[in-house]
Amino acid sequence: MNNQEKTQLKKVALITGGSRGIGRAICLRLAQDGYDIVFNYRSDEQAAQETKQACEAYGVSVCAVSCDVSDSAACDALIQKALEFGGRIDVLVNNAGITRDNLLMKLTDEDLDRVLEVNLKGPFYMMRAIARQMLRQKAGHIINMSSVVGIIGNAGQVNYAASKAAVIGMTKSLARELASRKICVNAVAPGMIATDMTAVLSEEAQEGILSQIPFRQMGQPEDVANMVAFLAGEQSGYITGQVFAVDGGMSC
Repeated sequence: MNNQEKTQLKKVALITGGSRGIGRAICLRLAQDGYDIVFNYRSDEQAAQETKQACEAYGVSVCAVSCDVSDSAACDALIQKALEFGGRIDVLVNNAGITRDNLLMKLTDEDLDRVLEVNLKGPFYMMRAIARQMLRQKAGHIINMSSVVGIIGNAGQVNYAASKAAVIGMTKSLARELASRKICVNAVAPGMIATDMTAVLSEEAQEGILSQIPFRQMGQPEDVANMVAFLAGEQSGYITGQVFAVDGGMSC
């Protein structure tokens, strides 16, 4: 089957940081909706293969690519790989991100630089690389992963909060640039979601976090994935430049 024939049959979603946690849940949810999936991972090949196999169980084609989204050339290559694989890219989800938490006085230059390189420059590189393709298609959905911390802030996460707040500004700006071609650009701001990252927190730390959530419970990766699936679909075609908090009321 050539790329033109495949394009007529399937839509393609590209998800960064798709091997674990929220990224894996997004891959699975979009695979369930019938998208062929391309996702990148940094280094955990076993986790990537597990995600790939789980998505393939829904009868879709899946391509896993190892690359670092903080490298602009690697992002260009990832977009090209996705186009070669699927013929087009209908949905881009910029999910890859890292934390380097500490109080401001203890944060190093490297702590700041690395978080900005992955969390801010990564989505920038990916959107820059994909914009021309989506403009040619006159269609597409870009979904950027921000955070509730980018909206309300959090002690010990000055660098992370800065990167996620900047993602919101970038989302709103690009939404205006691409709106004339009916390309939707939105952001999702998860709150405290039960992942490997939160599992290592002490019971005391978890209780402190739960006290800030009106729902009094952590969200699940699937809660975020469901919002992404909505924003990726045709039913959200008149929504752009918006930020959707999935946080149990944390940012109320």
